[in-house]
Amino acid sequence: MEIDTLIKARWIVPIEPAGTVLHEHALAIQDGHIVAICPQQQADQFQPAQSIHLPQHLLMPGLVNAHNHVAMTLMRGIADDLSLMDWLQNHIWPTEQRWVNSEFVYDGTLLACAEMLRGGTTCFNDMYFFPEDTVRAAETAGIRATIGLILINFPSAWAQNADEYIHKGLDLHDQLKNHPLISTAFAPHAPYTVSDEPLQRIATLAEELDIPIHMHIHETAFEVEDALRQNGQRPLARLQQLGLLTPRLLGVHMTQLTDTEIRDYATAGAHVIHCPESNLKLASGFCPVDKLLQAGVNVALGTDGAASNDDLDMLGEMRTAALIGKAVANDATALSAETVLRMATINGAKALGLDDKIGSLEKGKAADVIAINMQGIETEPLYNPLSQLVYATGRERVTDVWVAGQHLLKERQLTTLDEKQILSKTRQWQDKLNTPIA
Repeated sequence: MEIDTLIKARWIVPIEPAGTVLHEHALAIQDGHIVAICPQQQADQFQPAQSIHLPQHLLMPGLVNAHNHVAMTLMRGIADDLSLMDWLQNHIWPTEQRWVNSEFVYDGTLLACAEMLRGGTTCFNDMYFFPEDTVRAAETAGIRATIGLILINFPSAWAQNADEYIHKGLDLHDQLKNHPLISTAFAPHAPYTVSDEPLQRIATLAEELDIPIHMHIHETAFEVEDALRQNGQRPLARLQQLGLLTPRLLGVHMTQLTDTEIRDYATAGAHVIHCPESNLKLASGFCPVDKLLQAGVNVALGTDGAASNDDLDMLGEMRTAALIGKAVANDATALSAETVLRMATINGAKALGLDDKIGSLEKGKAADVIAINMQGIETEPLYNPLSQLVYATGRERVTDVWVAGQHLLKERQLTTLDEKQILSKTRQWQDKLNTPIA
């Protein structure tokens, strides 16, 4: 059988079936899809155009960063050590009002794509202005993405009101509906920034278009307390009343949850996107991940934007999620290495409605694959590859990345992006953002 690529590796972690570690296996790729995973001694049935032997490496599905604001990578470190509302109202929003435009989003997204690919992320879920430019940059990089159709009550450089946000979002969805790598999700910012009527429209449109709804929910205690003062309802109760609490909903952060809300959320089949490092940095609170998982909620993992993290490192996010999850649950067995690996792969794919395409290495799925060098001072001795991935492996050990069979990172070198040009543009934006207001 003639194929495009054959990759032989020391270990393959396919994610499905759960807990599986395959030793000395090979992965066969043809036309951007996985056609077989087999023991290396059976790989001579293939005639590959390219054969890659990685005797020190582990192959696994690409990581799915299920919540991000990728263009905000240009604001990495611009306002640190602040509470969420101070950070937003006094630093981030004024910077956005002054600088965010089409060029900012394109350049910031290229920087983020380069960082994510070098860290093993092959798919991201975004929420930001000028989403058409996020698409343009993602296409340049060759990375997979779900693009948020942003909605917020505030005027911005991209849209002036809810009607314009929705109209422009629908136009973009129509342009992308047959795209091989790009999908869409409605992205109302948060309950406190979007009013009832646009949210009801989004609930209806999401059903009609069969796409997710991606939203910050119950991020801080202040958000919940303010909602109670304003309308006498917790935000989740309001969203349920408006028809948004469905299997389409991706609730981001979710640090303030009662047991009843967890039960109702599980019953609705909605998803949670956990962003532990951003939550820690902004002191937003602790998502009760173990309780959510035990209730049957699908929990995925995201970094949030680099302005509040300050990196897009999903391997690091897995380690933080595992450690903080144990402390919150007061249980060392909570959030095992295998659990957080699933959160960063198949659970993210499921939340985005892409689990038939990505999130695990299975015959027929897209060849979104990463290779990690497991040999070295920092990662040996190696007794359990799954534990080692989560607790001891850094993103600098990701050597190769494929998306739909395209080799986007080869021996740590980006193949579709110009690193020097990206850094030059980034430094130009740094100079601009450092310019004081006259």
